[in-house]
Amino acid sequence: MLLRKHFAGVGKLASTVITSFLAVLIALAVGAILIAISNQNPIDAYRALIDGAFGGRRAIAETLVATTPMILGGLAFAVAARASMFNIGIEGQMVIGSLCGALVGAADLGLSKWLYVPLAMLVGGVAGGIWGAIPGVMKAKSGASEVISTIMLNYLAFRISIYMVTSAGAWLSWVDPQLQATKKIAPNARLPIILDRTRLHAGFLVAIAAALILWYVLFRTTFGYKIRTVGLSRGAAEYAGIAWGSTITKAMFLSGLLAGLMGASESLGLLGRHYDNRSGYGFTAIAVGLVGRNHPIGVIFAGLLFGVLRSGSNAMQAQAGTSKELVLILQALVILSVSALASLEYLRERRARTAAATPTAAAQPATGVTA
Repeated sequence: MLLRKHFAGVGKLASTVITSFLAVLIALAVGAILIAISNQNPIDAYRALIDGAFGGRRAIAETLVATTPMILGGLAFAVAARASMFNIGIEGQMVIGSLCGALVGAADLGLSKWLYVPLAMLVGGVAGGIWGAIPGVMKAKSGASEVISTIMLNYLAFRISIYMVTSAGAWLSWVDPQLQATKKIAPNARLPIILDRTRLHAGFLVAIAAALILWYVLFRTTFGYKIRTVGLSRGAAEYAGIAWGSTITKAMFLSGLLAGLMGASESLGLLGRHYDNRSGYGFTAIAVGLVGRNHPIGVIFAGLLFGVLRSGSNAMQAQAGTSKELVLILQALVILSVSALASLEYLRERRARTAAATPTAAAQPATGVTA
């Protein structure tokens, strides 16, 4: 029985991987048609995309730099989605995490690198987690829609960021109002570069580690079981004695923590300070989570895909003359393809369950009383 269940799980995972891969191929095929319609060579365009993403040591490093926030953001969306929470507030949670992590890093506390980097990352992650938990508490206590509350909190996060790097400069020496940014991160608080003469920093390793840890938490711990049960059915979870409100709040805290780590890794690793600008990574992360089917391992590969598209888009424009906007179209096509194939798979499984149940009901022998 256990062996049969194990193989069923492996089969479902293989089906998910094949479906996602097929969706990407469909999106690339449709994209090739669009490129051809615009009187350009799709082969040259895709060759330039691959060359820009993997054509050398520096290109690979830039692809992984672009992949890092995609993975962390995708994980943030995935863990919330597993609890049936649609977290649109990843961008705001990322901003809060970036701001708080950068403020700690810019304060130059005089700590050693082994203490300072984890401290600044932890502060950024926890700050994002607290910001993410607010919608969870609101939904648990009053039933407020997390979609609306996270959108509202996004704008509040943006305003806090603006205030802290402008008006707060009058009393906070760690910010630079002229740049609308924090001061430079202290060297001991910077995430180290892991590939010489590139911008690839240790945030990439943090993202991979976060994905593996989240996989373990979701599928090998009681807490992860509670998150998945709440996401599948609130009624079933409550019947099993799982506290629904507490679980969704914790899931949203974990989601915000991952988004905060995304922001902190950008400010502490890539930028060297927190700037008051909008990267849009938080919104792209929703797409990464959807393409990765809200599975931590799937999110790694989805993040890499989006990193390749982002990193290779410049080469597509420079070498093949293809508009960078085509990359956005390709991202949209990937999302549409994954969603469409996932819907078809869901309908097929539902039809199979219905077909399996019908003969069972029909096979019941008629009972009657004979004289």
